Amino acid sequence: MLQIHMIPARKDNYFWLIQPDDQCRDAYIVDPGDARPVNDHIAQHKLILKAILLTHHHHDHIDGAAELSHNFNIPIYGPQSDLIPQVTDYLVDKDELRLGPVKARIMALPGHTLDHIAYYLQIPGVSPCLFSGDTLFAAGCGRLFDGTAALLYRALQKIATLPDETLIYAGHEYTLANIRFALAIEPGNTDLIARAALETEKRDRGIATLPTQLGLEKRTNPFLRCHLKSVRDSVARLSGKKLVSDTDVFTNLRLIKDSF
Repeated sequence: MLQIHMIPARKDNYFWLIQPDDQCRDAYIVDPGDARPVNDHIAQHKLILKAILLTHHHHDHIDGAAELSHNFNIPIYGPQSDLIPQVTDYLVDKDELRLGPVKARIMALPGHTLDHIAYYLQIPGVSPCLFSGDTLFAAGCGRLFDGTAALLYRALQKIATLPDETLIYAGHEYTLANIRFALAIEPGNTDLIARAALETEKRDRGIATLPTQLGLEKRTNPFLRCHLKSVRDSVARLSGKKLVSDTDVFTNLRLIKDSF
């Protein structure tokens, strides 16, 4: 059975270790921004690292890749980008990558960065999994760097077409800060109020808030709710702008979040 292990690192990063079959020691690491905790986990659990999967070029997602690739003599998969010279095998939208008995479908998600991709695993009898990097977070989304708001909005809408039971494995523990902002946008959202209490309790107990579920994000994440009047009205009031389209709502929502 598929197992996914969380490796906390740096200040708030999560590296995700995919073990496609718990009867086999083969494993694959997503976005290792530091080699040391990955090496430690591999050694402790006597796993065999087979490949590295990168979502985008930011240093906290790639800095351990070269060392791990050298140590284990394994490939580095990722988007084609001059900013990730470590990548040995390029991936583009709709590619399929074999992870032992499991297939990962590649989703191009430009926005946070232009080179951003995600890995989508759909296995019979198991909830689908999306390794979303810094595109979709629990109750939030990534900042804009070299991408645009329109691109990021389309990327999130692409994710929103996946099944509601999809588990989202994001790259950072940003959930409580994101929920505080979400409540400022939708203070009357009862699902969000309940989520705030639950996620706060988790963090008070030292428990991660990830993975999250896409259906929950659709009910509580304002960046997936730009089509709704409750979000549109708040964004219009806070931005002081006339909002014509859902993309306008998203663009201004992201700007408000940046200064929140």
